[in-house]
Formats: sequence, C-alpha cells, structure tokens
Amino acid sequence: MNRSTNDTKSDKGFFNRSLERALQILCAFTLERSAYTLTQLTEAVGLPKATTIRLCSTLMKYGFMKFDHSTMQYSLGIKLFELGSIVYASLSLRKTASPFLQQLQIRSAKTTFLGIIENDELIYLDKRESPGNPIRFASQIGRIRPPHFGMLGQVLMSTLPEDEVDRILEKKPLTAHTKKTTTDPYEFREKLARIRKQGYLIEEGEAIEGISGIAAPIYNFTGSAAAAVGVSFISSSVDARGKEALLAEVLKTADSISHEMGYRGKNGTMAMGNTALAQE
Repeated sequence: MNRSTNDTKSDKGFFNRSLERALQILCAFTLERSAYTLTQLTEAVGLPKATTIRLCSTLMKYGFMKFDHSTMQYSLGIKLFELGSIVYASLSLRKTASPFLQQLQIRSAKTTFLGIIENDELIYLDKRESPGNPIRFASQIGRIRPPHFGMLGQVLMSTLPEDEVDRILEKKPLTAHTKKTTTDPYEFREKLARIRKQGYLIEEGEAIEGISGIAAPIYNFTGSAAAAVGVSFISSSVDARGKEALLAEVLKTADSISHEMGYRGKNGTMAMGNTALAQE
C-alpha cells in the first residue's frame, strides 16, 4: 500500500503530519488569543514560516481561517462556527427530545426513533426499544442510512426544497430494500409531496419486510425541519384503529419537541402540541 510521505506510522496507527500541523494551527487560537500575525502564529506553533503560510492558505480556502489585510492577522473562519453549530444542534436536539421520546415509547409500547439528515445521510440520534417487543431493530444510535431510507428519511426529505431533493437523488439514487420500496424517482417525488401536505408518513414494509412505521417532522425556531421522530412495529400487530392512535401520539410528540425548540407555526403562533410531558 502506497502512503504519502506525510503519513507516519505510530503505535496507535497512521497519522498525517500535514493534517496534524494544520490542527496545531487551529488549536493555537483561544478566547484569550483570537488573532495572530504570521510571525506570532509561526512562533506559537513552532513551524517554519513557509509551512505556516502554506497550511494557512489551505485552511483559508476551505473557510477554516481568515486573514484581515488591515491588521495583517489570521483568525478562525466561519466554517468552524458552522461545524460547531451542527454538533451543538445535534446534542441539544437529543437532550431536548429525550424525555418526549421516552414518553412516546411508554405510551405507544413501540420502539421509538429520532433522526436527522446530515451530509446527505440519515443518522439515528436516539432510539428507545420496547421492552416487550421480541424484535430488536438494527437501526442503532449513530447508524447511518441513505437519506431516503424508511419513515424518518422520507419525512425529512419531504421538508427539503425540490432542487435539494433532485440533488440528493442524483447523488444517492433510490434502491430497493423490500418489494414495497418506491424506486421510481417520479413516484418518490409525488410521495414526498403527499407527506409534505399531510405532515406525516405511515410507512408499511418499505424499509424492512413486515415492519411498519409512523413518523413526523420536528421543527426548530427558524421554522426549518430539524429532525424526525417515529415509531416502528410489526405490521401485523397493529390494526387501522391502532395506527390512528399511534399517529396521534407521534404527532403530539413531534409537536411537543418542536415547541421546546422554539418553533412557531406558520401563522406565528406556537405549535399546538402540549409542551409538558403528557400526563396519564
């Protein structure tokens, strides 16, 4: 296997020296020291000036650093703020949703899921198993799936602009998971339109044979879909009336989490869901 001369093997595996040096540059910035001249930065990280310039130029290209020509100083770029916001939002979302997700599991007696789409992938942020369910679902916390996979993926894709859906479908073409999976792009877009209009999805055996799910979107204070919440169950174990009851619980949970995240409805009023945990 060929490796770059920048790659070095250590007791803990391989690491890239150039990447390590770039990270050293980023880590040199603190709340107390948020800007450096080239000379100051070179001294702070102990690298040759030419190396520092080269690495800073690359970091600036990707938005991780910026340079102020008026002060001749380097500082951290907006890209780090964007990435940090993603991490914070994910952690904050899971913490906010946690009690509602647990209550949904108790009230529904089904396995509950919380997921987001990030970097064109569906990521499971949380999952609560039903103790009495003999089946354990393979979608674990942190599991990555195609963005259009199952109930959560389709609900989240229904909240995206059409051009964004087109881009994702071109990058991640539809694939069949069961004989019920929608693989025709035109039919899939029509399905997303229906989900968008009704505000939820009842999915039956499209992701896993014999398994159904009900999901709804969660909105944040900007009015954007931040995540999706849902329940999964054996298809034959729930009749039509049972599905209606589960749908009501899922919508109530999505509404409550949205409210906690500061979502205000289209007319400027708070979401209709009860922000307190549902009482028996």
